[in-house]
Amino acid sequence: MFAANYPETPHILHHQMADHAALSLDALAELAGVLPASSIEFNSGDLPIGVDGKPDATGLTIQDTIRHIATSNSWAVLKNIEQSPAYENLLLSLLEELKPQIEAKTGAMLRPQGFIFISSPDAVTPYHFDPEHNILLQLKGSKVMTQFPAGDARFAPDQVHEGYHSGGARELTWDDSFAKGGTEFAISAGQALFVPVMAPHFVRNGPTSSISLSITWRSDWSFEEADARGFNRILRKSGITPTAPSRWPGSNKPKAYAYRALRKFGLVG
Repeated sequence: MFAANYPETPHILHHQMADHAALSLDALAELAGVLPASSIEFNSGDLPIGVDGKPDATGLTIQDTIRHIATSNSWAVLKNIEQSPAYENLLLSLLEELKPQIEAKTGAMLRPQGFIFISSPDAVTPYHFDPEHNILLQLKGSKVMTQFPAGDARFAPDQVHEGYHSGGARELTWDDSFAKGGTEFAISAGQALFVPVMAPHFVRNGPTSSISLSITWRSDWSFEEADARGFNRILRKSGITPTAPSRWPGSNKPKAYAYRALRKFGLVG
């Protein structure tokens, strides 16, 4: 299933991680206590689909937020769990199963990263996109992710992509007219959802608290797409309206290599 759909088509997979001891609430609260503050984000779960900037904190500690997620009306993420050796081993063991299929299509599997999301009932993860290939494993509870076509400028304009790859935010501007262009994917414990690179999406949690694990990676192809966006930003600043990078299996090597050359010689940041 994965091999047939990777890297452009969202699809649902199945996993056996729901009862893993390292992914219980108590274990995750302990992990939050050892991760650096920069790797922890948590705020109110009562958010709209579109947000302007980062939401305010709830006043709870991250440990209390996690242990009482059923009643804290919160959303939390533990970023880069691979900073812990035990969780790095867990992440790499999962990705190793898929590595041959990944590398056969998009080149070397690079920068494996893991993110754990802990959400209260009905919490919302606002509209955004991500630069990684991503599989979201639902461990507890359920959620509905609404995905929009990657690379479609109706849902994320080219200038927003270019700004993101030069240090901008991943949050996107929501318009209610977008709703009819999205596809809903409902997943529950034991299911997983593949999310293509830079596919805009938002998530609504189900009626019970939720734990999800995102296993992510970059690829030769994803870095070429990102660098082509960087080159397009230079062209746009020069008054040229560039053609958007190709989606896979198209190649973005010429623009990517030009941008890397400019960066190597210190001509771009």
